[in-house]
Amino acid sequence: MSVISIKNVSKTYGSSHTAVKAVSDVSLEVNAGEVILIMGPSGSGKTTLLSMIGTLLKPSEGEVVVNEQSVVGMSSRELADIRLHQFGFIFQSSNLLSALSALQNVTTPLIASGLSKGKANKKAKDLLERFHLGKRLDNLPRNLSGGEKQRVAIARALANNPKVILADEPTASLDSKTGHEIMKLLCDTACDEGRAVVIVSHDPRLKDIAHRVITIEDGKLVHEEKGNHDPNC
Repeated sequence: MSVISIKNVSKTYGSSHTAVKAVSDVSLEVNAGEVILIMGPSGSGKTTLLSMIGTLLKPSEGEVVVNEQSVVGMSSRELADIRLHQFGFIFQSSNLLSALSALQNVTTPLIASGLSKGKANKKAKDLLERFHLGKRLDNLPRNLSGGEKQRVAIARALANNPKVILADEPTASLDSKTGHEIMKLLCDTACDEGRAVVIVSHDPRLKDIAHRVITIEDGKLVHEEKGNHDPNC
């Protein structure tokens, strides 16, 4: 079942003779339970495409459909609501709030979605314990390792039970062993929970968890191949 559909999407910055087309006429279907890896050289439009999928950027042309609902013409408030409930975001640097503990970082989107503080704390604690962070609940990000911060980021991304996880270079700053752990968590998220996972990365190791590998060059989808996803992940 398709949870994301992008149809002939383009993004142009500037106008007239200074116009730069970062993404050009890309169409893509993303299905529940599927891991898609988007690869390409720096400046190829990967992150711009991911940002349009996640409604962080509006396309100059084309349409983005989330759970059979077109986001074209939605207000900023409606788009924020879509992001809060339909998407979980994971970034290279984890983007945790530095003044908040691991637990508070995960409760923040839960409280924003209307959950009471008590219920938010319980759900956040359960998520962090699932990722073996039960003893790190009260730690600030500066007191966590790179792998621990990314696990907190994944817990935060899963907090509101999103249909889609969007990850931008999630293993880039991690060593091989920790990167493998993060890959496994993302794979399990798709396999066990039926969520779609879309990853932008230069890391070829991520092909091992991908169902499909999409290559983008100069803003255009130039190649698609089957990934090495292990159905028993």
